[in-house]
Amino acid sequence: MIFQGKSLSAQLLDDGIVELKFDAQGSVNKFDQATFVEYRAVVAAINNCSEAKGVMVTSGKSTFIVGADITEFLETFQQPEEELIPWIKNATDIFDSFEDIQLPTIAAINSVALGGGCEMTLVCDYRIADTSVSIGLPESKLGLMPGFGGTVRLPRIIGADNAIEWMSTGKAFRADAALAVGLLDAVVAPDKLQQAAISMLKLAIAGKLDWREKRQEKLESLKLSKIENVMTFTTCKGMIAAKAGKHYPAPMVMVNTIEAAATLDRAGAMALENTNFAKLAKTDAATAQIGLFMSDQVIKGKAKKAAKQATKAVNKAAVLGAGIMGGGIAYQSAYKGTPIIMKDINDQALDLGLSTAAGILIKQVGRGHMNAKKMAGVLNNITPSLSYDSVKDVDIVVEAVVENPKVKGFVLAEVEGVLADDAILTSNTSTISIDLLAQSVKRPENFCGMHFFNPVNRMPLVEVIRGKDTSDETVAAVVAYAAKMGKSPIVVNDCAGFYVNRVLFPYLAGFSQLVLEGADFVAVDKVMEKEFGWPMGPAYLIDVVGIDTADHCTGVMSSGFPIRMKKVDNDPVSTLYSNGRLGQKNGKGFYDHVKDKRGRPKKVAAQTAYDLLSAHCADKKDFSNEEVIARLMIPMVNEVVRCLEEGVIASAAEADMGLIYGLGFPPFRGGAIRYLETLGLGNYIAMADKYAHLGEYYQVTDGMREMAKSGKSYFNTNVSQA
Repeated sequence: MIFQGKSLSAQLLDDGIVELKFDAQGSVNKFDQATFVEYRAVVAAINNCSEAKGVMVTSGKSTFIVGADITEFLETFQQPEEELIPWIKNATDIFDSFEDIQLPTIAAINSVALGGGCEMTLVCDYRIADTSVSIGLPESKLGLMPGFGGTVRLPRIIGADNAIEWMSTGKAFRADAALAVGLLDAVVAPDKLQQAAISMLKLAIAGKLDWREKRQEKLESLKLSKIENVMTFTTCKGMIAAKAGKHYPAPMVMVNTIEAAATLDRAGAMALENTNFAKLAKTDAATAQIGLFMSDQVIKGKAKKAAKQATKAVNKAAVLGAGIMGGGIAYQSAYKGTPIIMKDINDQALDLGLSTAAGILIKQVGRGHMNAKKMAGVLNNITPSLSYDSVKDVDIVVEAVVENPKVKGFVLAEVEGVLADDAILTSNTSTISIDLLAQSVKRPENFCGMHFFNPVNRMPLVEVIRGKDTSDETVAAVVAYAAKMGKSPIVVNDCAGFYVNRVLFPYLAGFSQLVLEGADFVAVDKVMEKEFGWPMGPAYLIDVVGIDTADHCTGVMSSGFPIRMKKVDNDPVSTLYSNGRLGQKNGKGFYDHVKDKRGRPKKVAAQTAYDLLSAHCADKKDFSNEEVIARLMIPMVNEVVRCLEEGVIASAAEADMGLIYGLGFPPFRGGAIRYLETLGLGNYIAMADKYAHLGEYYQVTDGMREMAKSGKSYFNTNVSQA
């Protein structure tokens, strides 16, 4: 053994081949500070081994290397930029030192090589992968760019245009795609990987492969003519600017770095990467996106824990109500492998549910994401039925009938009568109290809410709503089923609106009040979309959700919170609803929803809406972007904090992910709590206090004031008073 550490080892095999193995003590290989210390030491050990003739990099895990330990690095990123640059340079110097070993090197890549794992392969002279490999540089998804030499080496290996596509999209690529662009030198079956790597390395040792020339290309400037340089970078910048926009700086910084380094050698190019990586690491976008990654890990971790704790497995499901929502739920369950009964009271509804599922599948086939055989298999997993007899042996039922407590209560009681005693019963309700619905069932411990978001196949979130009598076993089983369906579940306690809708409606109330004061709803939408970053502004969102639905939910919320969420007098939503404008569903709302010359959906600000609203609204008034954002976001943020303090939701991580996955909260802002802490609690409170006279929506809690005084973070403080 040449070197033995906790994460890395190096041993001399036959014919002078050194196997450098990554095999961390945890479940996966990743680059953390301890690994970097060993990495430097193992390079020195190899350089001091006189018998070494070549180096093969392998993994002792089922995956190669998943990347850097972002949880450890996030704390490092809090350092000043001038301290961060030497830190990142130290890491890239170690990668450089491996690349400079005066022996041929090869990476034998298995399964997954992402981020720093991919960059580890780039310092090798040759790369060979098994057929299962997924490889890429996803740093842009964290608001960063590759920081261990990726911006330097990848363009010199696969060309600048290919490298920019890989890094700006952050996608992971299959082995065949990596081979096609020249990143990989060969792809073999998993059981042939090390044997093939050794064979290729022996050819290099014997001089039959010119590894020095291959390495030299990575040490020099990019081989681009002036015309190629202009065409490549001008085109890429235009595409990135259009796609990423101003809120996501990482892709543009990355392409500018590659362009500036195109005429430099490795040392000069690496210095640029070090500097620009450090600049990105200090941005709010990076902090938010890294925070999202970590919050997502919290949700995934809780789902895995629930799966282990669940005493009842869900192997067969049923959905009651075969409308668009029911069809979407049926599709999602069937697509992820759990057979499901779709039960309704008439054939027309079943046809709608099946056509909804089939429509989703046809689009998948059309985009090349699925073949006809897979589509048929998914449809065969959905069994339409008019009889309760078909659901008597299922493990879980998702009730998805009309949003009416009496109807839901009747259906829940009816289906419970045919189920096994240990079967789980859930309601897909967006507003109705789970404790209220539980009064209709005999086994409330087996009952909870399971709130899906529309369209089910595209919205990641499922709210699992715990009633006062819901058992832990039921919650665990439902969370596990939601995760099995490919969803991101968060557990919330019962209250009006649960979590997501509860915090959405103060935002919409802020919008309504602003319109009543003379704001143009189109102008408000533009600010919230272009400046704040929502996928759609509040007026457009209400149209898409349905003005009738929004008006109904407003009534539910005002009943649940009669003082704070009292219905706005002359609410613009109610005005439009009372005049038959239902939004996108009937083509008439704040906007008229029409089709352009090519038949594509198009929205046009409705003059009728302006006319109807004018009777109750002040004369038109312009509001600054800052005031529009404050007037809408303060009520939402305050309500999120109240939900944390009341124990409606367990953690800031889940609170933020609920908004990201359920409402499309701008990812570059990281969620409501991340947005709050990015502003700074003291700054936020000062801003909110300016509008406190507008009502309780705008009044921060005493708990938040205490948090500000103590300098604590919601992400590591339990503020629940429940």
